[in-house]
Amino acid sequence: MTSTYIKTKPERCCMTEDESNSEGLMERQTTGEDRVRMVARQLSEPQTANWIASEAGWSHEPTKRVLERLVDDGILHRDESGTHTTYYPDYRRQAMQEAMRLRDSGHTVEELTDRLANMKTQIRDWEDEFGVESPNQLRGTLADESLDGGEEDRRREIAREWEHLQRRIQIVGFAIREWDFLAPTTELAEASS
Repeated sequence: MTSTYIKTKPERCCMTEDESNSEGLMERQTTGEDRVRMVARQLSEPQTANWIASEAGWSHEPTKRVLERLVDDGILHRDESGTHTTYYPDYRRQAMQEAMRLRDSGHTVEELTDRLANMKTQIRDWEDEFGVESPNQLRGTLADESLDGGEEDRRREIAREWEHLQRRIQIVGFAIREWDFLAPTTELAEASS
């Protein structure tokens, strides 16, 4: 079976309202510090202060000061082991907060289960279409000289989306497994009365 991949906004079906509104927030009147905080909290891999400054549309030195404050507050981690210092969020905290947002979003556990199944189906479709088992194996197919530039770009984009879906699957799966634990405290109090 051949699947057709159409690029849309990143995984809207499984994004929280906060995530889907974040693009609009970046376009609204925000301070440079606000934009740096938004970019830093959404990192999926370690990035340099220059990269974060560029994404936030702010200069390097004030960006670095904000990043250092976020490190001091325990929101970000700093890694100085490589050529350049990089910053990244506490992925455990980030995943827990996202799972709580999913739990509090008004969706039912059945709706989240359907979303989880849809994400897994999309990955299986890519595995079948390309005969690979991972995003990196898909990237490896770019060595095929018969591919044109459009197909190479499509495969790169699918590999990125595949990695995104793998992260979402983990978070949505955690939210489903821990549905009762993640209930707001008011729900827990009502249930025990």
